[in-house]
Amino acid sequence: MKNRKIRINGGTTMRGMGNMQGMMKQMQKLQKQMAQAQEELNQTEYTGTSQSDLVKVTVNGKRQVLNVEIKPEAVDPEDVELLQDLVLMATNDALTQAEKANDQTMGQFTKGLNIPGF
Repeated sequence: MKNRKIRINGGTTMRGMGNMQGMMKQMQKLQKQMAQAQEELNQTEYTGTSQSDLVKVTVNGKRQVLNVEIKPEAVDPEDVELLQDLVLMATNDALTQAEKANDQTMGQFTKGLNIPGF
């Protein structure tokens, strides 16, 4: 069966171009869903902890540090490096949680699309 040209508004198009409009609507819907999911992720808080929960760091989905809690027993003037390590550990834990949540949520939208960079 040959492709027949169909006239639309005085112009011509190949058969099946009506599907393009449907695809565009689907893409717009997907784009809106992705934006909503990203906004929810941005507002979600993730709390990372160090060993023995001596330090807790809370970040949001935008990877902004919102809060740092340090228990008094973590503060030793003779061992500042330990406190620094605990803060780094808790911060990296919180950031890793945020990144995993982002990858899991946003990955649902790009799954199977084979788009470079996603």
